[in-house]
Amino acid sequence: MTALDPGVGRLRAGARAPLSWWRAIRQTLDRPLAVYYLLLGAAGLLLTIGLLMVLSASSVYSYNVHDRNSYAVVTRQLMWVVIGLPCAIVASRMPLRAVRWLAWPALVVAIVLLALTQTPLGATVNGNTNWLVLGPVQIQPSEIAKLAAVLWAAHVYALKERRLGDLSHVLVPVVPVLGMITLLVVWQRDLGTALVLAAILLGMLWVVGAPGRLFAVSFAVIASLALWLASTSAERRKRLLNFTDPFADFHDAGWQPAHGLYALSSGGVLGQGIGASQQKWGYLPEAHTDYIFAVLGEELGLVGTLLVLGLFATIAFAAIRIATTTDEPFVRYASFGIVVWLLGQTIINLGMVLALLPVIGIPLPLVSYGGSALLPSLVALGLLIGFARRQPEAARALAERRPARGRARASARAGAR
Repeated sequence: MTALDPGVGRLRAGARAPLSWWRAIRQTLDRPLAVYYLLLGAAGLLLTIGLLMVLSASSVYSYNVHDRNSYAVVTRQLMWVVIGLPCAIVASRMPLRAVRWLAWPALVVAIVLLALTQTPLGATVNGNTNWLVLGPVQIQPSEIAKLAAVLWAAHVYALKERRLGDLSHVLVPVVPVLGMITLLVVWQRDLGTALVLAAILLGMLWVVGAPGRLFAVSFAVIASLALWLASTSAERRKRLLNFTDPFADFHDAGWQPAHGLYALSSGGVLGQGIGASQQKWGYLPEAHTDYIFAVLGEELGLVGTLLVLGLFATIAFAAIRIATTTDEPFVRYASFGIVVWLLGQTIINLGMVLALLPVIGIPLPLVSYGGSALLPSLVALGLLIGFARRQPEAARALAERRPARGRARASARAGAR
């Protein structure tokens, strides 16, 4: 029996090892600044990967369209990053009172801009009149409306925190206003963004405790409207009927999803290498916008796609951690609304690229090209980072670090003398 004691000890140690690793991970995640650094790291990596993939996926298109300048599209994207990062920093430092005060003006501006798309200032792109031309700048107001809807709904529900047990306070005025914004987007014939706004509305209703029967009715209504809207367009009808087997209509509606699947399948485990995509050479439409994930899979392989999915999951985890641990109602509702928006849009985009959903034209947050989508996403992430900084334990940890850094700098200057 004693001869078996060392083996028994090793077995017991091996059984304890997974538990100790899990305990170490839990302890790391429970540190005061863990959520703060998770958000910074995941957002920074996604933004970097996005710039690399926009450079690669758009190079052929830029060369053909922009006078043999392969860097025209990525230069424009970099300009939006330069504009967006200071906006995100300002959002992360802005007091909650100021953020909530801006909720109403942001909502009004978003509604006005959405309405202006149906005037001579509006522009039609790919059959959707969802762009607004303001001098040299062309913007997509529906992207601004996503952020405005989240902040305004969170502000209203925070004001009604003690009355949310009454269904009428849950529904009014959030459901009519967000429903009106969604209808304005539907009027632009932008079905993808309308689905994201519907997801935001349902997510906000869920987090404030709306009854389950309301969701059953909502899902039925949204599905019926989506099918009806898809049937009103011949192009959408083809996509709806052929998305499960794009190769059946390869030379028409199935061309884009089929080549997206070609790109993903040819990437293998490690990919062909950055810049080595073949599908971006004119075979895959919208390679640097809606279908950038397909090019990413071709060039970075399964490893790259799983990395991107893991980074989005990290942002979702951090946002939900903020929402479940905060004592501030506005922070709870805004954090959950932002994660529903970004994660819902990601799921729709990936489902479209993987031919699990019809092609409805929606970008991958932080990765796809487009300043109108990138700028509100960066501001939303800046707000999440600010919420993480204001958590009581995180705020204390950051306050303790400032004097320590000041003493270190003083010691360094004294040593230099």
